[in-house]
Amino acid sequence: MLVISVICSFRKLSIEHITQILYIPAASVWFAYSLPTIIPITDNENGTIGDRAVHFETELSVVCLVNVKFGEMLLCKLLLLSLSFWTCHSVFKIPLKMFAGKFNASEQLDLRPLRRNQSAAESGLSLASDPAGIVDFLDMINNLKGDSGRGYYMQMVIGTPGQTLNILVDTGSSNFAVAAAAHPYITHYYNRALSSTYQSSGRGVAVKYTQGEWEGELGTDRITIPQGPSGTITINIAAILTSEGFFLPGINWQGILGLAYPLLARPDPSVEPFFNSVVSQTGIPDVFSLQMCGAGVSASTIADPAGGSLIMGGVEPTLYRGSIWYTPVLEEWYYQVEVLKLEVGAQNLNLDCKEYNSDKAIVDSGTTLLRLPGNVFSAVVEAIMQTSLIEDFSAGFFDGTKLACWMRGESPWRLFPKISIYLRATNTSQSFRITILPQLYVQPVTDIDGTLDCFRFGISPSANGLVIGATVMEGFYVIFDRAKKRVGFAVSTCAENDGVPFAEIAGPFLAEGVASDCTSGMPFREPVMWVIAYALMGICALVLIVLVILLILPCRRHRDGEITDESSLVRHRIK
Repeated sequence: MLVISVICSFRKLSIEHITQILYIPAASVWFAYSLPTIIPITDNENGTIGDRAVHFETELSVVCLVNVKFGEMLLCKLLLLSLSFWTCHSVFKIPLKMFAGKFNASEQLDLRPLRRNQSAAESGLSLASDPAGIVDFLDMINNLKGDSGRGYYMQMVIGTPGQTLNILVDTGSSNFAVAAAAHPYITHYYNRALSSTYQSSGRGVAVKYTQGEWEGELGTDRITIPQGPSGTITINIAAILTSEGFFLPGINWQGILGLAYPLLARPDPSVEPFFNSVVSQTGIPDVFSLQMCGAGVSASTIADPAGGSLIMGGVEPTLYRGSIWYTPVLEEWYYQVEVLKLEVGAQNLNLDCKEYNSDKAIVDSGTTLLRLPGNVFSAVVEAIMQTSLIEDFSAGFFDGTKLACWMRGESPWRLFPKISIYLRATNTSQSFRITILPQLYVQPVTDIDGTLDCFRFGISPSANGLVIGATVMEGFYVIFDRAKKRVGFAVSTCAENDGVPFAEIAGPFLAEGVASDCTSGMPFREPVMWVIAYALMGICALVLIVLVILLILPCRRHRDGEITDESSLVRHRIK
């Protein structure tokens, strides 16, 4: 008796095929298979289990018994049981409850504390420090608090004597600004009159953001950072006197730290940004890195918020896993990068790469969500709806007007696909891929009556380009290497659950079929528009001056004082 094992791989089986396999003659078949308890499968005419019903891949081991004679001897029949493994990717539809109430995440919610990686701080790695001895990176670990919904902030001491304030970390602007007047949503503010080292420049300043704006006065003062580079630094500071939509209910910060390039500084690039001052006065390398640890954490209380780390002067190796992949900074205003393509699950959106970079594509810690240009957002939503396992999914979830709710304890993340962003590598003929799992873009927000856990969609449409915001950045340790004009990504050590990371990174991939420049033909950059605006203002001012001079000059008259026909405005009248 010779035992022959036949391995059969199949996909998208029909009911008839499965039945035929079950009744294979002279064969012993072992099935190990399980599905969730509720599996409403949509039947169709041909009996095929559709992609949106049950879609699985499996390996089926069939053990056939064959009689073989060796000479005159007949071997005894032997039966061996072959263990087969059935791997199931079941696609089933689950009813969804939607919460249609008016929801203000910034007003009502906070994120629960996330378990931090304390082993890094306790290991005492001596390599994690600046060789010049100016800064110890380990002292900066966990120097951020906050959450993705209302931003990550760090503590700073401003003025003489020092006034302690929490300052929001924002890589999408360049002004260092603090509240200098009372506001209903902040507990305290920076009092310039109490600081002997504050010096006013006498210049006004106003800044508009995607959400909110403020106006104030420019000046300089000294600051120290308790968990940052040692020493006192003199910086440009904007004292916020009035604001609208900038300070939000429930926030725990009183100012903003713009970490972008001088070109974005207001009122003009002559105002040296904070980090430029730190580098020039302390001598640290022109590099900072950011880890934000609020991924997959539910919002409920302001106590012990999730945190993170802002490492000024380099890279802290205990904050990431694997390799760092870098993409070039295309232009030094925002941290502008080049996106080559997007995938939802394994599905390429197949859009022109210029659409991903429409206007610009930037990395911005001050933006809560992953923001996509209109066409790209629509394509992503359509792809998610096609691959999601949710039945009758409400459009309100995707446009941000509704929350998606499940019974407490049920995880919705297994029902959504991964989303991948391909960035051009420093070797411009190659790219690499950063991937976020649903835990990052299907974000826990609140619970309803203690029975439902509710989630929001962490992606939104944008009229101002693609923004890689906190939704994506929370999965990665992000390095802003200004010295080499590049931004790096590595998987963060704090974006995981039970050792399973919420983000992935892979490469290199050949940038085949992608334009050599996905940013060409883009609209004018904002600074260019400024130049054009100032030029037009200058021309208008010149014309106005000429008109004023002409009005002031006396009218030209004839010697005898009479107005002649040659000078009269009515010389062509009909006589």
